[in-house]
Amino acid sequence: MRQGQYDNLLHDPACAGVYRTLQEGMADLLAAAEASGLATHRIDLSKVRDRTTLFECLATTLKFPDWFGHNWDALADCLSDLSWLPAKGHVILLEHCDGFRDSHAEDFASALQVFADAAEAWRNENIPFWILVDTSSADIPYLQALT
Repeated sequence: MRQGQYDNLLHDPACAGVYRTLQEGMADLLAAAEASGLATHRIDLSKVRDRTTLFECLATTLKFPDWFGHNWDALADCLSDLSWLPAKGHVILLEHCDGFRDSHAEDFASALQVFADAAEAWRNENIPFWILVDTSSADIPYLQALT
């Protein structure tokens, strides 16, 4: 897909959600998102080794408020608010996920479920909320590819 093709897709909250993607073509997608007023957030998970460092990484990159409790419920609360990051919508790129997924599959799945729930909440508000998961693994049954 090219940058122009992403424009329509990214603005459709009905299509937004959690998707598997590769770095190839990511520059066009992020450029389209930024050009159209969507906030882009690149979150590098290469050094995330457990749930604690995952929460720290997300809190730092997404500038969570001080009340963030470093647990799944608090993550859900923050992702469904984001009032401190005003935008027409959000594109969150989770980069280098394979190491964390391989070492903490249950926490990885829990995180993606929280992201999916947040995307659904934003969809109900008619706001696009995309989570793009950079992984080389095509065998994650609950994670469809962005095409």
